[in-house]
Amino acid sequence: MTTLLDDRLLLFLIGLALALTCFAVTWAISVRINNYGLLDAAWSYSVAVLAPIYALAGPGEATRKWIATSIGVAWSVRLGTHILLRVLKHHPTEDARYETLRARWSGPGMFLAFFELQAVIVMIFSLPFLVAAFNPDPLRPVEFVGLAIALFSLGGEALADAQMKRFKDDPANRGHVCQAGLWRLSRHPNYFFEALIWVGFAIFALGSLHGWIALSCPVLMLYFLLKVTGIPLTEEYALKSKGEAYRQYQRTTSAFIPWFPKSL
Repeated sequence: MTTLLDDRLLLFLIGLALALTCFAVTWAISVRINNYGLLDAAWSYSVAVLAPIYALAGPGEATRKWIATSIGVAWSVRLGTHILLRVLKHHPTEDARYETLRARWSGPGMFLAFFELQAVIVMIFSLPFLVAAFNPDPLRPVEFVGLAIALFSLGGEALADAQMKRFKDDPANRGHVCQAGLWRLSRHPNYFFEALIWVGFAIFALGSLHGWIALSCPVLMLYFLLKVTGIPLTEEYALKSKGEAYRQYQRTTSAFIPWFPKSL
């Protein structure tokens, strides 16, 4: 047991050192090009780096760790690429969330601390893959349930992002509020499915020793999305840019969980 814990801790610390280095490099590039939006892409890509490292180094049952890694990498690469292409498309215009943070913080030093904090947070979100990589037992039913939820949510998030992209790519929709597809049922369906993905990974982790620590993933994700840089900053910008049209959208449409819109 002690050896197992030591091995997992060592691998975690190696991942942390790698994450801190990669996020510091991302910060330096962001300062160079004057666009902190790269952080979101780097954050999303991190699982695609860490999960395979855990799977390769961990002595656990191969089917478990590689199925989980495949779904984790699929989520990571899809979301990271989606965000990176969006950042590059709008560059040098920066995401409104980071414009807001620039107004609150003085100089790039605060952002370096913020980037390195994100590296630490990424390590928390890597825990489901770490505990799975050291589990020698056959897959359990609870793990299949968790992986199914994560896979379903991956599809939902991809669909929501595709619907929003299609809406924004049409010049006729400029200045309007997207209410197509899933966006008719939720003001932030992409955030909803993002949170649900981590519920799935947390349930999956329950099949491994100390997997309960992965329950911190959906809790943290919900906190960030509902209280910090997710919905609050996104809606603040939407109200500034779309005004009354967005207020009407707020009155009729669920903020998070997809549900039938209200009729006023």
